[in-house]
Amino acid sequence: MKPILQVTLKPVALLITVALFSIISSTAIAQEKSKTKSTDTKSAEPITKGLRVFTCGHSFHVWVPGIITDLCKKAGIIDHVQVGLSSIGGSRVIQHWDIAPEKNKAKDELKTGKVDVLTLSPIFLPDAGIENFTKLALEHNKNIRIIVQPIWLRWDIYEPTTKRPEKVDHNAITGEELRERHAEHFKKMDAHITELNQKYGNVLYIAPAPQAAIALREKIIAGKAPGLKVQEDLFTDALGHGKAPLQTLVGYVDYAVVYRRCPVGLPVPAILKSAKLGDQEESLNLLLQELAWEAVLAHPLSGLQK
Repeated sequence: MKPILQVTLKPVALLITVALFSIISSTAIAQEKSKTKSTDTKSAEPITKGLRVFTCGHSFHVWVPGIITDLCKKAGIIDHVQVGLSSIGGSRVIQHWDIAPEKNKAKDELKTGKVDVLTLSPIFLPDAGIENFTKLALEHNKNIRIIVQPIWLRWDIYEPTTKRPEKVDHNAITGEELRERHAEHFKKMDAHITELNQKYGNVLYIAPAPQAAIALREKIIAGKAPGLKVQEDLFTDALGHGKAPLQTLVGYVDYAVVYRRCPVGLPVPAILKSAKLGDQEESLNLLLQELAWEAVLAHPLSGLQK
């Protein structure tokens, strides 16, 4: 009888072993997923400690540091530091990279390892400067974040495929047309940042300033932007340099991505006060905050999602 009993128990033992292995494996997988989820959640938590920021940019970006510094004071982030600025008009990121070594403040600061955030603002791709700065930054600070703020289209056109018009009428274009014209620009920028993140780890993020700008222009068209009657109210010229309301909006977008904090509820910044909007000031400020936050939450590469 013993041999029969042994033959009967073997498959039972096998089943028990398989069941136990499945339970252990499932538990391990669940724990790993939980760990990953916890890490992702932690990485997206609001940042309360001041950061050390260096900025490379052009006339669609170089005024952002001053706005963020002002917003940090209003938000009670007293130890925020803008460690430096590299400003070149109409520049690609590679132009900041190619500055002579003895004058290249961006490289010097990154090599100290004491920069928490580097902000860049490419115009169009390709732009080798983004990857060059990413590699250098990571060599000296593995925890650095690179925040890329794409431009809104100059002259309201996608220059790589469209000839510059003789006359620009910012008021004549619809929100739908703006989105169509920006589509290729957004697609290529998102793909490039995704590719770099796959290569270097998730260290690059996008500050979706042009998406927020389009949303604001749609509000103006709909007559729902306090103090702003026409789209031209956002620009100083045909090229698209921003007036105070547009600069404020972009400042809120960058602040939200840099600090992973919602800007809604912050007092009116100095830049918007300079527009002298009177009793429309508070209402417009709230709208700009909401549009900025919505754009950041909607972008998959901002580091913050709904």
